[in-house]
Amino acid sequence: MASENANDPIRFEPEESCPPLTAIVTGVQLAVILIALVIVPVVIIVRTAEQPEAYLTWAVFASLIICGGSTILNALRIGRIGTGHILVIGTAEPAIAISITALIEGGPAMLASLVVISSLIKFVVAARLSLLRRIITPTVSGIVLMLISATVILGVFRILTRVPDGVSPWAAPAVSIVTFGLIAVLLLRSPRTVQLWSPILGIVAGCIVALPFGLYSDHVPHIISAGWVGLPTLPDNLWQELAFPPSLKFWALLPAFIVVNIIVSFKTIADSIAIQRISRRQPRASDFRLVQGALNVDGISNLLSGIAGTVPNMTASPGAAVVNLTGVAARTAAIYAGIFFIALAALPKLTSILLAIPSPVAAAYVIIIMGLVFVEGLKTITEDNLDNRKAVVVGVAFWIGLGFQNQAIFGHLISGTFDAVLSNSVTTGSIVAALMIAFVELTSERRRRVNVDLDMSSLSEIDQFLVDYAKQIGWDEASTERMRAAGEETLAIMLEYEEEDAQRRLIISARRDEDMLELEFLSGVDRENLEDRLTYLSEQPETFDEHEISFRLLQHYASAVRHQKFHDIDVITVHVEGSRQSA
Repeated sequence: MASENANDPIRFEPEESCPPLTAIVTGVQLAVILIALVIVPVVIIVRTAEQPEAYLTWAVFASLIICGGSTILNALRIGRIGTGHILVIGTAEPAIAISITALIEGGPAMLASLVVISSLIKFVVAARLSLLRRIITPTVSGIVLMLISATVILGVFRILTRVPDGVSPWAAPAVSIVTFGLIAVLLLRSPRTVQLWSPILGIVAGCIVALPFGLYSDHVPHIISAGWVGLPTLPDNLWQELAFPPSLKFWALLPAFIVVNIIVSFKTIADSIAIQRISRRQPRASDFRLVQGALNVDGISNLLSGIAGTVPNMTASPGAAVVNLTGVAARTAAIYAGIFFIALAALPKLTSILLAIPSPVAAAYVIIIMGLVFVEGLKTITEDNLDNRKAVVVGVAFWIGLGFQNQAIFGHLISGTFDAVLSNSVTTGSIVAALMIAFVELTSERRRRVNVDLDMSSLSEIDQFLVDYAKQIGWDEASTERMRAAGEETLAIMLEYEEEDAQRRLIISARRDEDMLELEFLSGVDRENLEDRLTYLSEQPETFDEHEISFRLLQHYASAVRHQKFHDIDVITVHVEGSRQSA
């Protein structure tokens, strides 16, 4: 049940029952805020490629249906598909340039085939995410969130003053100040029940102020001409123009689509980690099974987009910021947002009214949203045991990403497909961060491993492995004993949750980094997250519960513990601090 403490940032957690009105209001807010992220990129892609209006109408319709359905699927979490959280699906902005190229080179049929084939990479990343755990880290995820917010905010500043020709120069400042000011004041000083309504109240106030300035003049004809209810027809030539075998142009564009899908996967991972962080009153460790579920939904969404002949999709980062603003993380809000998307697909006039919201109004609100997304990125990084190496990765990747985004780095040398891929800050920043982390991993001391049965009878073999390694790296007796104790308690914890008659293997790897030893335990045991249990214990008074003894001892011996849960394996990483024997 929801917390009664007014200071709790989250009023309703994902699994909790949320009043229908509250869930509907939050869902509508999500849809109104993110509708532009679904429709506008589609309009840009199709019109830039000079495709027929009939195809544009179909592409917008299909994108709304697929994004709405995928958002609902994410909230429901069926098996290994979905997250059970508010994770909205929108159009993949990093794919705008290459989608335009695909439409120009081969029309909707080529775009559809490229989206279908490249969508399969999402399922591969989801299935093998545990193998990428040392590259796709919370540090990389945090950098992605920071780059997304920084990149979007630069565009938002440009549209903050965008008004129709002949409008008073005071229109944009007046409208944006009213919108931003009202939302900020309500968020900072109003009761929690009023804060839920602050985004809608700010947007409505801004739109009212915009009326006498004539900021709707460019949209009135389109609103009048749009029908109240209508369903477009599927273009006749959507798949008829597809050539088999594919042309050279198809093979030339496929690598770019695959690269963009990999980079978008980084964003999905970052968004799913962020939404887990923000959706709980008491912070929990990230469950990477939910990350895999988000990637599977992304794969399904893009596969359906390709079949329907529309543009690629990805998760929408502002969703976590809306949860932070409203305090509503109940999954029912995401279901209503998805339903609203689907309803909009059949209500063209309502869609056109929402799209007519003046740019200064939208920009003022997005500034607040992107500020919160940036902070979530910082939180993700700082809670990943930020050290000097990670600080270098964050700083370099962030600024190189922005440099390429603004064509300030070798802009005159990059063109064509490379420009479509590298001119996006998320793409270049993610690549730089992943390469730097991979370099650190490859140049670090080689790991020593032992492979044993997950059984208490293996303790002597594990202990001997740790003793031998401690001698090899020259640790003193006290450090060795601490390492052995940490290993024993970790094994005891894993055995506590071992299923009866389940014969499993345990792989332990050890690697030293200066005065810190990293022990990694890999197994297929399914249990509650160890980090959450340790955090819980740190907040409780001392107890003599025998089931908690191993947890408390591990907390005492280890400097840090990280637990990553995947569908195929569990990975427990234990850091033990030590020192060498004196000469």
